Amino acid sequence: MATDRDTDLLDRLRAGDEQAFGILVSRYHTALLALASGYVPSRAVAEEVVQDAWLGVLRGLGNFEGRSSFRTWLFRILVNRARSAGTLERRSVAVEDMEPVVDQSRFDAGGQWCAPPELWLEQLDDQAMAATMAVRVRLAIGELPARQREVVTLRDVEGLTSEEVCGVLEISAANQRVLLHRGRSKLRQVLETEFGRPG
Repeated sequence: MATDRDTDLLDRLRAGDEQAFGILVSRYHTALLALASGYVPSRAVAEEVVQDAWLGVLRGLGNFEGRSSFRTWLFRILVNRARSAGTLERRSVAVEDMEPVVDQSRFDAGGQWCAPPELWLEQLDDQAMAATMAVRVRLAIGELPARQREVVTLRDVEGLTSEEVCGVLEISAANQRVLLHRGRSKLRQVLETEFGRPG
């Protein structure tokens, strides 16, 4: 179902309200551009893919029944447009490529971090250091392999649920978990290397 914050805008858009469309575009454009960039070779092409996705929304709005959230439907349209551009082959994590990214002693018996990354933010008392760290995290996300970058961006930056990410990227729940774990592990390693391990 469409989220409450989008439902009113969708109703207004169906009634021909151009301002509602502008609000939706401003709400999701940056996230769509970031995701499209993982599929195409340049920002210009990513912009074209995003524009094409918005055209797809306008053309398909009458058929959108709200069985998924608008956000999931929108990201799915974008991924379809980006894939149809043929600029990035789909990848999945091979079973033999499951070696640990970081020392396994860093995880508890349930597979969770013994010391979660949030501790860095709690321990930072220097705003300049926090800003530097945020910039480095964004750069590190951009350096991840494409599928890891997509999953981390959708889950940790855009806040989609596991189920929504699986729907958007057409991957299994197990593959989503592996990609997310590996991406987060690489990001943590970058932070520990550059900023030290939280105490």
